[in-house]
Amino acid sequence: MERFDQMVSHCYEAATAFHEKGGHLVGILCEYTPRELILAAGAWPVCLCGGDAEMIPAAETLLPANLCPLIKSTFGYSVNKSNPFLEMSSFLVAETTCDGKKKMYERLAQRHTLYLLELPQKASDPDARAHWLAEIHKLRTALEHRFSMMIHGEKIRDAIRLMNRERRLRRELAKLMFSEHPPLSGRELLDLKSLISCLPEDLAAYEAILKELPSRPEDQRPPRDSVRVLLTGVPIPHGAERVMNLLEAEGGVVVCQENCTGLKPIYQDIPDNTADPLEAIADFYWHLPCSVLTPNTKRMELLEQWARESKAECIVEIIWQCCLTYDIESSMTRELAQKLKLPYLRIETDYSPNDNARIALRIAALYETVRARRT
Repeated sequence: MERFDQMVSHCYEAATAFHEKGGHLVGILCEYTPRELILAAGAWPVCLCGGDAEMIPAAETLLPANLCPLIKSTFGYSVNKSNPFLEMSSFLVAETTCDGKKKMYERLAQRHTLYLLELPQKASDPDARAHWLAEIHKLRTALEHRFSMMIHGEKIRDAIRLMNRERRLRRELAKLMFSEHPPLSGRELLDLKSLISCLPEDLAAYEAILKELPSRPEDQRPPRDSVRVLLTGVPIPHGAERVMNLLEAEGGVVVCQENCTGLKPIYQDIPDNTADPLEAIADFYWHLPCSVLTPNTKRMELLEQWARESKAECIVEIIWQCCLTYDIESSMTRELAQKLKLPYLRIETDYSPNDNARIALRIAALYETVRARRT
């Protein structure tokens, strides 16, 4: 697990060597971007989502202050030219999810070559699905033109198999949290991810960790009486983990992370033996239950399923300030928690630690409620 303690450094070393040999990095900004097509083009997909509060002031010279901190931090790296992965990327792939991101991408495109995927918003509309499939075909064409090569079916299937391997390994690690006494903390699990997809060293490390964790000593695991938390809401990019830290410092263990940095993008695989691999890719990404879709009923279905499977004792939802779609859906999450008879806590915050004491107090009160229900 020590490899992932230095994940950014390892990714930087690998990316620099790859870039110096003429390899291409493709920056991605959302889970809707199909990494398989990037890998099939011989490039490396690298996540550029910002989690550093120090990048926000630079972003606010061009973006409004009342905007999601993830958007501002991501853009601040471009303004400051301080993200080496962004600076090495020869191509960016973005997507029309929330309004804030869409308008930020216009600014980002002033410095970087950016391709915009148009994500339809109606989750169950056949015409929207057909439009999304056409967008995936157009992305393949854009990558072919950018890198002067052909992305044929077998390359795509190989990339699907590779991404399925990474998804399977990360999914198996996540499902270990569902056990009666999880062998690692939620924060440790959150750290077991990489900015760059499918690095061979990362895949080997995942396999080694899976072999070793079942025999992890008792004193290295979360305490048995920890409050079991299902965490949902916005993604938690690298550098923005403070609420996760507070949840576990107060005596909890996050046994399920539903969000985009958790189970949501890895709970299924893509079929690698279909007649049309592009259609299989389109369907996989189209079914990701993000709050930008309407209606987004699949998210509540998964939350209910994972709350039961993980034996969660409460639900905590994180909302980044000004994230309207997840903020509105939080009332639906509360209703689900009531249906499941689980205590619920909504935490609206940004990247600043100024509200740590207030959040810790609310978490402690939530855990008192849970413990009182045990007796």
